[in-house]
Amino acid sequence: MERYELKLLTVEDEPQVRDMICGILREAGYQRVSAAGSCAEARQAFREQQPDCVLLDVMLPDGDGFELMRELRHRRDVPTLFLSARDADEDRLRGLGLGADDYIVKPFLPAELVLRVGAVLKRSYAAALSEGSCLRLGDTVVDWDSGAIHGPRGVQHLTAKEHAILRRLAEQRGKIVTIDALCRAGWGEDFFGYENTLMVHLRRLRAKIEDDPSHPKWLLTQRGLGYKLAREDAP
Repeated sequence: MERYELKLLTVEDEPQVRDMICGILREAGYQRVSAAGSCAEARQAFREQQPDCVLLDVMLPDGDGFELMRELRHRRDVPTLFLSARDADEDRLRGLGLGADDYIVKPFLPAELVLRVGAVLKRSYAAALSEGSCLRLGDTVVDWDSGAIHGPRGVQHLTAKEHAILRRLAEQRGKIVTIDALCRAGWGEDFFGYENTLMVHLRRLRAKIEDDPSHPKWLLTQRGLGYKLAREDAP
């Protein structure tokens, strides 16, 4: 999992400020940035996009940013930064007291925003941000070092063969990997005759990483060619 694969949601009612914040983040390399202009839009975006971090204004047209953070955190605990023109000590302390990861006062320098967002993400996703250490499949994260699969069904573990096969697919994510290449990943050069065994391991992998193994979203069959691990941004 690369650092800039993380999904960021900016909640800001002023269109120019909202566009500026999104532009700063994208310029810094965060390409998965979405935006909302109200509490209602934020709730919908949070539900549909499952962001990894929220940048939240305090004063919104249909509600209070502090209460919105409390509501969103109740649904799913993600790092949150307040970006507010309200610099009174009580506001800052209230935001931090509610569990916000940072409180940035407007106006701010672009470099300050990038650095402070980066610091929060590093603290919150230290393990996943280690280069190549994890594979993200929606709400499921595979830790290569431990072989653990963290997902909606709890923690599961890869077998050695499953690890090797999934790693090979991840190395070519978004591209077709032939059956021979997957057999070679699992059984080395002497891989002939293992095609049926490979199918068994792929079924078990789907049972561990897919919400609905009968209708896979991630581990896709490419008939007559091989298999592919879909990208998160695939249509």
